[in-house]
Amino acid sequence: MTNFMLLKGFEVELFTGTFAGENVGVASTITKDLSDFVKEPDQRNLEYITAPDQRYSVLKSALLLPRLKLRKWLDSKKLTILPGSTLSLGNVKNFERSDLENSYHAFIEKNYGTKVVTASIHINFGIDNLSLLFSALRLVRCEASLFLALSASSPFLGGNATGSHSQRWIQFPKTPSNVPMFEDHAHYVTWVEDQLAQGNMQNERHLWTSVRPNGPERPHVLNRLELRICDLVTNVDLLLAITALLELRIINLKNNLKKYDPMKASSKTLKELALLADDNDLIAAKSSLDANLSHWGSGRQINCRDWINELLLDVTPMAKELDMFELLQPIKSVLLNGNQSMIWLNSYSKGVSIQSLLQKGISEMEREETNFNQLKSTY
Repeated sequence: MTNFMLLKGFEVELFTGTFAGENVGVASTITKDLSDFVKEPDQRNLEYITAPDQRYSVLKSALLLPRLKLRKWLDSKKLTILPGSTLSLGNVKNFERSDLENSYHAFIEKNYGTKVVTASIHINFGIDNLSLLFSALRLVRCEASLFLALSASSPFLGGNATGSHSQRWIQFPKTPSNVPMFEDHAHYVTWVEDQLAQGNMQNERHLWTSVRPNGPERPHVLNRLELRICDLVTNVDLLLAITALLELRIINLKNNLKKYDPMKASSKTLKELALLADDNDLIAAKSSLDANLSHWGSGRQINCRDWINELLLDVTPMAKELDMFELLQPIKSVLLNGNQSMIWLNSYSKGVSIQSLLQKGISEMEREETNFNQLKSTY
């Protein structure tokens, strides 16, 4: 059945720090020793990228093996990998440059400061057909808020609760500030070239939105969809479940454009859909699974949990056909028990400190890696 499935890959951003949950920047040193990792502009976090593959079993290894390698390096420095997508206990005033010679990093520090110092997961899906790619971009952008709600893991910043479930998405500077719902590839190319000419984008990469087209020569040569809205998901089974749900949505779209492409299936204009999607993203960043959102099909108000359940019901036949049904099960646990932010905030409201919550998260990440390593060694 893998012939029906898409190539998938991840860009994983991580924070490093102490076992007490305090951020410590060592990316400049790590990337000299470990070629798998690349620097972010602020050295308190770093990134690794997985090779694209169709198979979820391979993707799980691709996600966990770099963490094992990084943890071994950090252990020698008495440091660890931190959960969460913001500087939960970090200094939010000072930007800690990872590369003083990088002019793009200088631009980011000057214009955005620590607003961009976050950790997240970018999920990439290989789609060569440009018509399908832009249909998928429209659908995924209209539903991106649901995936943010499942992944939310940034309720803290600088030692305080922010009042938001995804402080990362609240603070991250969406650039340019107004991105249209693209009609097709030609519309996208014209718009990007115009933004570059006006100075709204510094380069082709400088499109920071919930979802974007990607490829080897943007904006002209594209081969994948990149979902950028998700907070860091440290539980790999949950991350694969989110990925599977998204892939199944795209497969259903491919099989029935009339039903799933918002440009064909919604009564709203593309301009109205762009505004609806952006509003939903911010509402979900605030309240995640408890949010009341606007459905792209009819504009009706719908609870985020209910909408995700509708998606699960919709993809279930295809999930069973492709032997992906079990992959989706971690999502049901999140709908029942809450996402990472909701679990943390519930404990925080009962007097548990941010430091203790981060330390528990560190232990959970270590346990997942240990279990994976032990299972791998038995084969």
